[in-house]
Amino acid sequence: MPEGSAKGDLRLYRATDFPLKWTLHKVIMKKPLVDSFMIPHEGKFWLFGSDHTGIGTKKNGQLQIWHSSSPLGPWKPHKKNPIYNTDKSMGARNGGRPFVYNGNLYRIGQDCGQTYGHRIRVFRVEVLTAEEFKEVEVPFLAEEPVKGRNAWNGARNHHLDVQQLSSGQWIAVLDGDRVPSGDAVHRFILGSASVFAVAGLVILVGLLLGAVKCLVPLSWCPHSMEKRSDTFLAWERPNLLSSKLRLFCSRLNRASSILRARIRPNTCTGTFVLLVTIVVAVALMCTGVKYIYGGSGAEEPYLLDGHYSQFTLLTMTYDARLWNLKMYIKHYSRCSSVREIVVVWNKGIPPQPGDFDSAVPVRIRVEKNNSLNNRFRVDPLIKTRAVLELDDDIMMTCDDIERGFKVWRQHPDRIVGFYPRLINSSPLKYRGEKHARKHNGYNMILTGAAFVDATVAFERYWSAEAEAGRALVDSYFNCEDVLMNYLYANASSSSVVEYVKPAWAVDTSKLSGVAISRNTQAHYGVRSNCLTKFAGMYGGLTHRKAEFSSRKDGWDV
Repeated sequence: MPEGSAKGDLRLYRATDFPLKWTLHKVIMKKPLVDSFMIPHEGKFWLFGSDHTGIGTKKNGQLQIWHSSSPLGPWKPHKKNPIYNTDKSMGARNGGRPFVYNGNLYRIGQDCGQTYGHRIRVFRVEVLTAEEFKEVEVPFLAEEPVKGRNAWNGARNHHLDVQQLSSGQWIAVLDGDRVPSGDAVHRFILGSASVFAVAGLVILVGLLLGAVKCLVPLSWCPHSMEKRSDTFLAWERPNLLSSKLRLFCSRLNRASSILRARIRPNTCTGTFVLLVTIVVAVALMCTGVKYIYGGSGAEEPYLLDGHYSQFTLLTMTYDARLWNLKMYIKHYSRCSSVREIVVVWNKGIPPQPGDFDSAVPVRIRVEKNNSLNNRFRVDPLIKTRAVLELDDDIMMTCDDIERGFKVWRQHPDRIVGFYPRLINSSPLKYRGEKHARKHNGYNMILTGAAFVDATVAFERYWSAEAEAGRALVDSYFNCEDVLMNYLYANASSSSVVEYVKPAWAVDTSKLSGVAISRNTQAHYGVRSNCLTKFAGMYGGLTHRKAEFSSRKDGWDV
């Protein structure tokens, strides 16, 4: 019995090859009902639905009931129809099929107060007869979306379907959405209003600078000396509306002259007003563009072959960077695909997981020694194949993280990250991203912000083959990410790195003075030494080069 509001009737279908083929059996009611359902109860069949086409009907706040001795009808209206015609937040509109629990019948309703399908409300039906209907609301304990708008149900829960399994356990399916109903129209209206406001401010600036002499054409004003056509004169003489309109336009032009006289741009007051107007106009234009083109504000995960997945976020830190870590966890725990955050604690008194504002579980892994090698230690408690190694001082958008995760899912045998480097000189020299851009290619991805296969990467890093490299990392207290790139390259003859460009990234350690590599020149010098030694141990990288802008998705420009 699908919803038939668009066709204006309610249709009952019979399965000819369940559940794939159905045929129309009968039109059981000529009404455009929405969210209707039929149930047998105490010897009768009951039909619940909402008809929003009636005069005086409150949309999403109406409920009607019909009863019959047969599911095929005829259907008789309940004596108290409409059962509800009330505020749309009260749960009158159905939100799924009813269910029976411990002998009681429960109806599911929608609270459409803030938006259509905002949340689910559940009611226990106490009286259901042809003459009476009574229900009382009962608590509905559903987990709130802790990831805000990024959660699958961050904006609303629409329908709930509850079933009891043969084992006696219960299972429920609840749909949700990150975007409120009508969000696109709402954003377009606000964006357009912002753009029109900017147009008004531009005219104001033009008036102040003298570029605009009048707000309306002078021919619209009563004392205009410009020549007008005989047809226009014949129309305007007897027309009272045109006379009032021209008088209003004349006063509007005089107001603009008064404004220019009082606020002169060559004075301090005029300059201040001009600057404030320009700043407000720029802010409004940015707001308008964001509303129209910026999307709903929810940063969603990306589908791959029709499926979503999750990853573990791992970061390494110590006590002096705790403030960084708190901000980091609060932000990244709201990203849709993050399942758990693992904090590798290298030094100092470790915090407790409860110290953080996190939407996902946080696990503190305390290490015995302060070593950069701890970043890649084999961790059997990690439950996901994908791990995002992300320094605690890097802040970027959840959308960038989600894009990187999708690319890694396409290439799980590679290091997929956000900071490319190119090693191509002789002698080997470590350089920044500008060098890679200049030569339009890269052969290394820094694992301070990169996805890896947890099992493959960590076991490779802690293999006997990598022992000398790990010792070098400990001696320099540097280069663990460089070593990982060499180990990947040594294990494959094909490409082992993949770049994803972030929209923006902020290094928060520069705000606190606790950056690990404050002296860039010295830091690069140590890394150049690492390149030479690792090349001798594991082979070179210079013959491997991936070019920017080589992927169809355009995320590596």
